[in-house]
Order: sequence, then structure tokens, then C-alpha cells
Amino acid sequence: MSHFWILLTGSLVAACCGVLGVFLVLRKMAMIGDAISHSVMPGIVIAFLISGSRDSFMMMIAALLFGLITTFLIQMFQRSGIQEDASIGVVFTALFAIGVVLVSLFARQVHLDQDAILYGEIAFVHWNTLVVGGVDLGPQAIWLLGFTFVVIAIVIGVFYKQFKLCSFDPALAAALGIPIAFFHYLLMGLVSMATVSSFESVGAILVVGMLIVPASTAYLLTDRLGMMIVLSVAAGIASTCLGYAAAIVLDASIAGCMVCAAGIIFVLALLFSPSHGVVMRKLRQRKLSLSAGSNG
Repeated sequence: MSHFWILLTGSLVAACCGVLGVFLVLRKMAMIGDAISHSVMPGIVIAFLISGSRDSFMMMIAALLFGLITTFLIQMFQRSGIQEDASIGVVFTALFAIGVVLVSLFARQVHLDQDAILYGEIAFVHWNTLVVGGVDLGPQAIWLLGFTFVVIAIVIGVFYKQFKLCSFDPALAAALGIPIAFFHYLLMGLVSMATVSSFESVGAILVVGMLIVPASTAYLLTDRLGMMIVLSVAAGIASTCLGYAAAIVLDASIAGCMVCAAGIIFVLALLFSPSHGVVMRKLRQRKLSLSAGSNG
């Protein structure tokens, strides 16, 4: 049964991150996911210190807040003339460092450490269950990730046209009166929510990998946004299944193997994508040169 819960947890992370990752890749903001995944650490620690418990809802609210603060600071620095990559690096390292300091100051009094926040182990997900009225309803991570996925699906579904226009043509979106800043921060809020929902159960490495790699794979395979989202989620779920199988065979890190599997799928897409694949492009060029030679 533990295999089922591990695969379901990984698949839900892949679904949440796969949907959001497409919009991050299209907006050329892929590393924002990495920045948010680290910079929410102070919020998680502060929420724990205030509430006195590792309640996922409190931590999610705090992470959402710090995710938005991260986005705001990055935008502010960019408007001040600092390059985007430098802005991201400055903000997320500073906030992450503050989180580390808070943990080191209060780790003696409370049961909270960097491992609990950032390096969750998906293999243990089935041990932390949700019990209501004496009834075991299954792993807490499944319920939390399921709720997160429903929220993401509803928000993206309701505002699909707005997100699409803001991603492909922000100038036109602004001309049509669409509040670009609102949808930008809404997307960042969803990324923060997905990140903290996945932290303790799967760890930051899997979250960042699933935000970027499957979406990049889908980007190589299609030019249609709807299909890109579907392919991104599919690539993430395939990576989850293949990575877990590899982890069992190799007796290696499950999250690490899942991200490696995602990387292998990306390389295959990079090589053999019908429109962008390196091998396919070479074959087309060779076919054209042979055709030109025969005509000549």
C-alpha cells in the first residue's frame, strides 16, 4: 500500500507543479519557483513559532505571504535597474538565510530543523495520516496536495484566458484592461501554495524539478497552451512512476530519481521533438539537401 501512496503523492505534486510550471516557463520565470521554494522558509518558521504547531494550514498561509513578498521584492529591484537574475539571487538567498538563522536560534526550543522544512522524504508520506473521529483517512499529504490541486485547477480554469493573454502578449492584455499585476501575484501565490504543500512530504528538490523540467519538456512538444499543460502534467506523472521504479532498483533517493527521470524525458524531447528536436531538425536539413541535390 505504501507504493500506492508514494506514487499518488508524487503524481499530485507533478500535477500541481506541471500546471503552474507551464506559465512560469512561458513567462521566462522558471527560476522564480526555485526562489520561492527557498524564500518561504522564514514564513514557515515564523508560523511555527507563533502557532506552536506544524499545522499545514498555518504554514501555507505564511508561505503564501512570503512568496508574495519575494515576488514583490524581485519586481521592485528590477524596476530599480537590477537585472532579473541578480534580483532573484539577492532576494531568495537573503530570505533563505534569514530562515536558516531563525531555525538555528530556535531549534533548541522547538522540533523544527532544515530537514523538516526543505528535505522531506516521500518514502515516509504514508506514516503521517489524517485521523478524523478515530477514522484513518490516509496520508495528510494526499489531502493537502489534493486540495491544492483543486484550487489551482479552479483558478486557472476560471481565469484561463487572462493567464493565457498575460503569458503570450502582456502588452495586449494591458491594452484590453486586464490587471496584469493582479494575475502575476495570483500566479506567484499559487506557486507558493504548491511549494509549501509539497515541502514536508517530498522536499524542495522534487518541487523545483517538477515546476521546471516537465513544463520545459511540454514546451518542446507543442505550441498550444492547453496541450502544453496536459503534456506537462503527463511528463511529471511519467517521471514519478519511472523515477520510483528506478529508486527501488538502485536503492537510491526517490525524489532524486524522479527528477532524474524528468531530466531524461526532457532530453528525449530535446532530441526527438517533431518541431524543436535536434535530431529531427538534422534529418529535415539532410532531407532538404538531398532533395536540392537531386533537383540540381
